[in-house]
Formats: sequence, C-alpha cells, structure tokens
Amino acid sequence: MEKMCGGLTKPRIANLRKLQDPNTKEDIDKALVIWFPGPHSFTGEDIAEFHVHGGPAVISSVLSALGTLSGFRPAKPGEFTKQAFLNGKLDLTEIEGLGDLIHAETEAQRKQALRQMDGVLNILYSSWRNRLTKCLANTTAFIDFSEEENIEDNILEHVFSEVCNIKDEVSAHLNDSRRGERLRDGLHVVILGEPNVGKSSLLNAISQRPAAIVSPIAGTTRDVVETALNIAGYPVLLSDTAGLRATVDVVEKEGIHRAVNRAKIADLKIIVLHPDIIKQTHFSDLTFADFVTSYMNHLLQDSGTMNSTQYSSPSNSHINEHYFSAEHNSPSTNQHIDMTNILLVFNKIDLVNENRSELFQHFKDNMCFLSCTTGEGFDSFMKVLVMKIQNLCGDPSVGSPSLTQVRHRHHLNKCVLHLTQFNTYSQEDIVLASEQLRLAANELGQVTGQISTEDVLNVIFRDFCIGK
Repeated sequence: MEKMCGGLTKPRIANLRKLQDPNTKEDIDKALVIWFPGPHSFTGEDIAEFHVHGGPAVISSVLSALGTLSGFRPAKPGEFTKQAFLNGKLDLTEIEGLGDLIHAETEAQRKQALRQMDGVLNILYSSWRNRLTKCLANTTAFIDFSEEENIEDNILEHVFSEVCNIKDEVSAHLNDSRRGERLRDGLHVVILGEPNVGKSSLLNAISQRPAAIVSPIAGTTRDVVETALNIAGYPVLLSDTAGLRATVDVVEKEGIHRAVNRAKIADLKIIVLHPDIIKQTHFSDLTFADFVTSYMNHLLQDSGTMNSTQYSSPSNSHINEHYFSAEHNSPSTNQHIDMTNILLVFNKIDLVNENRSELFQHFKDNMCFLSCTTGEGFDSFMKVLVMKIQNLCGDPSVGSPSLTQVRHRHHLNKCVLHLTQFNTYSQEDIVLASEQLRLAANELGQVTGQISTEDVLNVIFRDFCIGK
C-alpha cells in the first residue's frame, strides 16, 4: 500500500490518493483508498481497498502494478469470502446469502438474499444445534456419571421432550413447499391447452413483446418457447408449449411430448381454453377439481400421452363420467392435481355472445376470462397470476426464513432421520441413541459449518458440576 499510494491512511476513512506504479513511479489513477485493519474487516485480516475508475485500461494497470509487488497474487474465485468464513466472520448460510445477493435479478430475490446474509438462517440452525448439543451433553453425562447420583432427576425425560420439539420444528421448516428454493431459482410457469386457444398470444401479452409466433394455423408452436420475466418482483420462467391434440406429424408429436414433460415439472400450470367449451359442459354436476381433472385427461388422451400420465381429482379419484368423451382405458400413472397450482384461463371472450355473467358464474372464483385480442380482462388476470406467484414463493421479508438451497434440505432431512432413530434406539440402548444426537447435530453443523466435538465438552463442564 505504501509503494502504491504513499502510506497508510486512517482506518475506515476514505482518502483521495494518487496510485503510482511501484517500479516506474508513473501515475496510474486517482482513487479512493480505504484501510481496514483486522480483525474489523470483511475477512478479519488487514485489507486495503482501492476504489478506482472502472475503465479496462485503469483496472489492468492497477492489477499489473500490484502483481509486481512481492507476496501479491490474484485472488482465486471466492477466496476473500472463504477467508472470512475461516476467520469466523461469516457462516456458510450467510456466504450463500451473499452469493445470492450478488446474483439477484428481482426485488424479491434481493430481499430473500439480504435477509439470509444478515444471518436469519444461521440464527435458526445454530439455535437447533445448540439445543441438540445440550441434549447430547445431558445424555452423555447420564451415561458417564449416573451411578454417582450427581445428575438431575428426570434428565432423560427432558432430553426426550426437547428432541421431540426440535424434530417437529425442523420438520415444519422442511414442509415449506420449496418457497425459498422457488424464489432463488425462479418459478416455472407453463401454458397448456389445445391448439389455437391463444397460448402464444397470452405469452406475448404477459411478456409485453412478440416472444412467440402467433398464427391462425393450428400447430404453429412445435417446441417449448421460454422467456424469463420479472413479475411483481418475482423471477418467472414462462413457457409456451405445443397444442395438445391427436396428430400424425412426427415433429408436432415431439413438441406435444415436450409440453407434457414440461407440465410435470412446472410450479404453476396455466390452462388456456376456448369459451365454447363452457357451453358443452354440465357445470352443475362438476366440482372445479373434477372439471380440471376430466379436461386434462381428455387432452392427454387426445394427444396420445395418456400412457405416461393420467390425472385424478383429489375430491374424487375415480370419476365415472368423463365430460369430454374421454374413455380412459389406457394403462397410466395416476397423479393427483394440486389445484392451488392450476390457473384456468378462458381466452377469446370477445367471441362469446351469450350473457357472460350467467355463463361464467359457476367457477368465477377459480377462473380468469380475457381476450388477448381486445385486452379485456387482462389486468384482472395479471392480478390473479401475481397472487398465485406470491403464494407459491411467499413473502421473503416476513415470517420464518425459508430454505434456499438443496444442500440445506439434504442435511435437514438427515437430521430429522437421526432424531427419529434416536427415539427408536432410546428404548433399547441409550448409548446408541446418543450417537444419533451427535449425527443430527453434525448435519446441522454441516449447514452452518460450526459444529465440533469441543462444543459438546464445553456444555458438559459448563452446565454440570461433576463430583460435587
């Protein structure tokens, strides 16, 4: 630092200095220089920051000059953050939050990443780990010192109760419908339906650009057309798909196969229908779930994909009457449809001449009605779509923190497994049971990177006066 800008500055105060090449003494740039002596720095070590002008020539010259100094080398990817972790400045969840913040593309992603970087997950997981460590310490003390009668009465009962509470809390945390992961990675939304119902037009309307080709010719869309969007601050990957119908065209068949596969993995399915289908259906005999189930199976059978997937209604898994002339005799995999992840859209309502208030009355709270041609109903549809997206991703700024990484879910699932095994083994061998507590604590420790055998020893000697 002295060779580049003439000496140390006052700690944590920005100073305007000339940066010079240490060999030629040639001026490189005027920069703000800030000195952060450890341990009060990002990494916990001494750090100097040069805030230079961002031109490529300036940056290249500064890096070249630093490279000539003895002991200096370019940092490896993530090396400063890794050093911060090794020096105890950040835990693994906070580091992951920092990475997510850097890569955040939407407002909701930014809020979730910032909250995680502030340590909300670290606090939660560390709390569970500390409670498990205490349970392990109490169990170990009971095993080693119970014969000396210096252990509190009913200590194991307290352990069993606490382990049960922790298991319930971790399980509830895992049962979050993948909200945090959806928000971090982006919500997958797929548009499905028969040919020429306006799927591509709806994609273009949502995207506010001509992302897909629109044509009156059925079967125009042959492949999955994707567009990444920011909808109300939430990241969405919106996919238009081939129309589901019977066809002999090999290319169109492949497009239909891809549409069905995309629907299987989608977080939200937008099913687009022509309003004429309402006049062909006896709504008074149907629940919303039964209508969606029967219609989807009708599309799958017509498109020749019934062998791979068949849907069943949660309210009635064996619908005897199929309202779209679909006789389901093919072998299939029976799947329940989650109605919270379905949005029905009746397009082309500008072509409906009947009294709409009567026509759309039966399922008005579960369907949207619009015209991509005239724009009628589109604003109301977008409000419903945003509400669906918010329900699937949650509000990242309030409530309990959500899981954001598959790594977290893996270790927490193993933690629950070990706690379950603790309850099983405790009926037979408390020594084997205590090992399950250690393994459960280690799983939490692998999430945060902050567990060791020394933690157990510290709790034992802090909370118990052995041999008193």
